[in-house]
Amino acid sequence: MEFLQRLARFLDRPLFPWKKLIIGFSLANYFIEGFLGYRQYQVLKKTKVPKVLEHEVSQEVFDKSQAYGRAKAKFEFFSGIYGQIQNILFYQFDVLPKLWSFAGNLLVRFAPARFSGEISQSIVFVLSFVVISQIFSLPTSLYHTFVLEEKFGFNKSSAKLWITDKIKSLFLTFVLTPPILAGFLAIVKETGNQFFYYLWVFVAGLQVVMITIYPIFILPLFNKLSPLEEGELKSSVEDLAKKLKFPLSELHVIDGSKRSAHSNAYFFGMPWKKHIVIYDTLIEKSETQEVVAVLAHELGHWKLGHTTNLFGISQAHFFAIFSLFSVFINNNSLYADFGFHTVHPIIVGFLLFSDVLGPTDTLIKLGMNVLSRKFEFQADEFANKLGYNAELARSLIKLQIQNLSTMDADWMFATYHFSHPILTERLKALNWQSTGKVEGKEKAKDGEEKIDVATATGRDEL
Repeated sequence: MEFLQRLARFLDRPLFPWKKLIIGFSLANYFIEGFLGYRQYQVLKKTKVPKVLEHEVSQEVFDKSQAYGRAKAKFEFFSGIYGQIQNILFYQFDVLPKLWSFAGNLLVRFAPARFSGEISQSIVFVLSFVVISQIFSLPTSLYHTFVLEEKFGFNKSSAKLWITDKIKSLFLTFVLTPPILAGFLAIVKETGNQFFYYLWVFVAGLQVVMITIYPIFILPLFNKLSPLEEGELKSSVEDLAKKLKFPLSELHVIDGSKRSAHSNAYFFGMPWKKHIVIYDTLIEKSETQEVVAVLAHELGHWKLGHTTNLFGISQAHFFAIFSLFSVFINNNSLYADFGFHTVHPIIVGFLLFSDVLGPTDTLIKLGMNVLSRKFEFQADEFANKLGYNAELARSLIKLQIQNLSTMDADWMFATYHFSHPILTERLKALNWQSTGKVEGKEKAKDGEEKIDVATATGRDEL
C-alpha cells in the first residue's frame, strides 16, 4: 500500500527520540492507572454495604470484601512500581542489544553452523527474554499466591505444585515458541512488503490449531478433566444445550480446587463440536439450577454471536497491527535509538513497535471493555428470558460473597478496567427483588449442609 510506504518514510527520522517517547508512554500509562487506582481505593474504604445489597450481604462479608479489595489494590500499586522500574532500567541500559548479542554468542559456541542466522538467533533471544522475565516476576508471583491469596483463604496450591506449574509453563514455552516464531519470521522475510496479509492468515490458522490441541495436549498437563457424573445437573445442562441447539460434544468437571478456591465455567471447541467445562468448586458450592443459570449465561454469549463477533474483532485487530508493523519494520531511527546500529532484527522491531503502539492499545482496551460489558448485559438478559432470573441473580450474589469480590467501584476505574458490569448494575438490569441473605453452601463432612461466606469459590467475572 502506497499510504503505508509514505507513512514509513515520514516516521523514519534521524535522531528521533523513540526511546524517550516509549518511556514517556509507559510512565503516562502508569500515572493514569495510579490515579484511577487511588480513586478506587477510596471506594474500598467505605464501610456501608451498597443499598442494593444491604438485604443480601452481611456487614461481616462486606468488610472482608473491602479488606481483600484494599489488599489487592496495594499489591497492584507496589507490583506496578516494580514493573515500571524494570522497564525503565531495561531500556535505559540497552538490554535488548546486549541480549541479542548474547543469543548470537550462544549459537556460535554451542550450536551447529546450520543453525546460524536471524531466525535461530531470534528464537534464542526470545527464550532468553522469557527466562529473564520469569525470574524477575518470581517475587510478585510468590507474594500474590502464598501471602495475599493465602491470607484470604483462596490459595489451595502447595509450593511443590506451584513450582511444578512454573516448570511446565516454561517447558511449553520452549516447545511451542521455536516453530511459531520461525513461521512468523519466515513469512516476514520471504513475502516482501505484503507480508502482513500472509502473517494475518498464519495467525488465524494458528488460533484454530491451538483451540484444537489445547484440550488434548496442554490442559491435561495442569488439570484433570473428568466426565460430569450422571444426575440432575448433567441432565439439566444437556437439556439446555439441546434446547439452544448448542453442539455439545463433552461435558467435563475440572479440578480447579487443587490450586484455588475461585471457580468458573466455560466452553471451547470448533463450531461443530463444543466442550463445556465446569469447575468442581462451582458445583460444590452452588445449587444445581444456579450452575445451570451460569451456563445459560455462558451459552447466551454463543447464541447471541458474541464469541463470533469477538473473534472477528480480534482478526481485524491483528490485521491492523501487522499492517502498521510494516510501517516500522525498516525504521532505522527506531532501531538506532535502542542500540541496533548495524543489524535490524525483525523480532526486535516487532517488540519496539508494540511499545510504540501502547497508547493505541489502551484505547482499544477501553473500547473492548465497553463492548464486553454490553455483551454481559445481553447474556444476562438471555438467561433471564430462559427463566433463570432468580437463579442467575442468586448465583451472581453468592459468587460475589464467596469470592469476596469488590461490591462497588469508582465509575472511572470501572470504565477503564472492568470488562464486566459490577454486581449492582447487573442485579438492577435483572430487576432483582431481595429475598433476604444469600449465602454459599457446601457439604460438611457429616453430609449436612453448612454455610460458608469466608472462603471463596466464586469468580470475579461471570
